[in-house]
Amino acid sequence: MTTRKQRSIWIWALPLVAVGFGLLTIKEGGTILFGDEAARVAAGNYVPFVLWFNFLAGFAYVIAGAGLWMQQRWAAWLAIAIAAATALTFVAFGAHVYSGGAYEQRTVVAMSLRTLVWATIAIIAWRRLLRRNA
Repeated sequence: MTTRKQRSIWIWALPLVAVGFGLLTIKEGGTILFGDEAARVAAGNYVPFVLWFNFLAGFAYVIAGAGLWMQQRWAAWLAIAIAAATALTFVAFGAHVYSGGAYEQRTVVAMSLRTLVWATIAIIAWRRLLRRNA
C-alpha cells in the first residue's frame, strides 16, 4: 500500500508561483542581457549585478518550484537561500543607490516584490516541509 502525501492549497500554489515567477524572470532578464540594443535602451538605467542576479536566480526559482511540487525538504532550504540571497542583493542595490548610482524606480518595486514573494514562499515551505517533518 502506498502512502500519498496530501497537498494543501499552499503546496499547489507555491510551486506554481515559484515556477511562473522563475520563467518570467528568465525571459525578462534574458531579453535585456542577450537581446538587441533596443532591449537594453528600453530597460533604462538597469543595474548589471542586479540584472545578472535576477536572471540566474530565475533558474533557481524553477528548480525550487519543482522541488516544492514534489514536497522535497531540500526545496524549502533552497527557498530560504533564495530569499536570503535576494534580500542581500536588495541591500547591495540600496548601497548602489545610496552612493549615487543610476537606477530605475521599477527596480526598487521589482526587488521589493521579489524579496516579499520569496520570504513568503520560504516561510510557508519551512512550516509545511521542514517543521512538520522535524
